[in-house]
Amino acid sequence: MSEKDMVYYPQDEMNTFLLPVTRGCSYNRCAFCSMYKDVPYREVSLLEIETILMNGYEYTEKVFLTGADPLAIGFEPMREILAMIRKYLPYCACVASYASILNLSKYTLEELTVLHDEGLRLLYIGFESGSDKVLEEMNKAHRRADAIREAKKLNTAQLPFNSIIMYGIAGAGKSIENATLTAEMINQFHTNKVITMNLKVFGGTDLENKVNNKEFMLAPQAELLVEIRTLLEKLNPKKNTEFDTTHPTNMIQLKGILPKDREKLLAIVSSKLK
Repeated sequence: MSEKDMVYYPQDEMNTFLLPVTRGCSYNRCAFCSMYKDVPYREVSLLEIETILMNGYEYTEKVFLTGADPLAIGFEPMREILAMIRKYLPYCACVASYASILNLSKYTLEELTVLHDEGLRLLYIGFESGSDKVLEEMNKAHRRADAIREAKKLNTAQLPFNSIIMYGIAGAGKSIENATLTAEMINQFHTNKVITMNLKVFGGTDLENKVNNKEFMLAPQAELLVEIRTLLEKLNPKKNTEFDTTHPTNMIQLKGILPKDREKLLAIVSSKLK
């Protein structure tokens, strides 16, 4: 990988061993995303990956696979990478990665179970929204039913994942509807964590063009807070689920466990609405 390559990873993985698997994004058409717009997609060779691992710290406990969605490489190459991690980093207890609904749909339940058993223990998935209208407008590669199907498949494979969603992504006047649909979607499966991000308009994106042409109206701050409050009110996990708004894009910093911390978190949001 070039030293000039920008590497993106979740803030929870700041101190994790980063292993490049792909460069760019295999889809690269989401309306709001500028991260890989000018980066041609390619897969890092297994030889290059093995060389990096050979020079890694033997006692590494966690590895994060970098790239927009390393699972784009397919089952057999992913299995080879996990085998190399076990060989060169024998104390690694968890391999984590970004994943998209689109590429997860290309894996069978049996394949995901194998990958979990061989070391893939955590995925970060960009669900963004539970509204098909929003997903279509933002040119996401999946729809609500796809997301629910793949999430349930991961639950059956016992492969844990964190769900990344965006508030503000529906635009002005649509926040309550979007939060309700998103919560209803998440309530249908188990996720370790719900990570929220506040929609940002980046230069050179389709979303920027829509905003400039007044085809998309950004929600005001008060409405965004109402959207977060609605999410907290509607999320009803059957197992303990972390709710985390500490990503730098967020307008409010919250972290707690649902359902037990719901009232405490709601009180914080309500205090900002006064």
